[in-house]
Amino acid sequence: MRIDLHTHSSASDGTDTPADLVRIAAAAGLDVVAITDHDTTRGWDEALAARPAGLTVLRGTEFSCRYVAPGGRRVNLHLLGYLFDRDDPPLRAARARLRSSRRDRGKIIVDRMTAAGLPIDWQAVSALAGGGTVGRPHIARALVRAGVVASVDEAFAGPVSSRAPYYEPKADLDVLETIALIRGAGGVTVFAHPIATRRGPVVPDEAVAAMAAAGLDGLELDHPDHGPADRDRARALARELGLVTTGSSDYHGSNKATPIGTCTTAPDSYEALVARPTALSPAG
Repeated sequence: MRIDLHTHSSASDGTDTPADLVRIAAAAGLDVVAITDHDTTRGWDEALAARPAGLTVLRGTEFSCRYVAPGGRRVNLHLLGYLFDRDDPPLRAARARLRSSRRDRGKIIVDRMTAAGLPIDWQAVSALAGGGTVGRPHIARALVRAGVVASVDEAFAGPVSSRAPYYEPKADLDVLETIALIRGAGGVTVFAHPIATRRGPVVPDEAVAAMAAAGLDGLELDHPDHGPADRDRARALARELGLVTTGSSDYHGSNKATPIGTCTTAPDSYEALVARPTALSPAG
């Protein structure tokens, strides 16, 4: 069994429609794929309607979160939630706040670029998002189309970087509260790319322990942004805290060079995760 538990469609910041995403997953030889767009469930129905025979689809979302350590140090992180009731009122309200925040943040970044003379406008960025959640990859693609940069990677190294003068931090949710919200909606949770040091500061081990105590189910172990030492550390931490380990590509279509199915989840880990009581079942 080949299982990829973290992918993105055009419902957030991927380039493939949800229907294309599941077809690409099947063509790549995957047996299970999770659709985990940022802070939205917008792609679920289309993905389910288009899924090819033999492919199981896990419905999920990647939530934008923060952990505030004793002393006030704040670290941003992402939490994967699977198989929750998307109509649960508290969780639905939280997702709506995140989507609104992403849209407002994107508008602020674009306005700053426009004021600085870059040939970009909000209408072009919104069109690239196709009505989905706006993210920095949409701004990067708009800059590529405008000829400001040659590639999305170049945009993220330059004007779309968190170090650029146009940057605006995004609002997010407290991770411990988010774990409780997802559990309350019948879902299971996995901490996405927890040791990806190349992305910036990572949460300390004691934060992961606090997340585990709050009900975290798993750690994403095999991920393109994890080097061998990162994976060893995540594996040891998961073993110590009794967490399921997963693997995934974090596929974004042409917004990233990583193909779908680059990293995968072991079948026994997948079975351990979906065996937990959830509001939904895998669709396949």
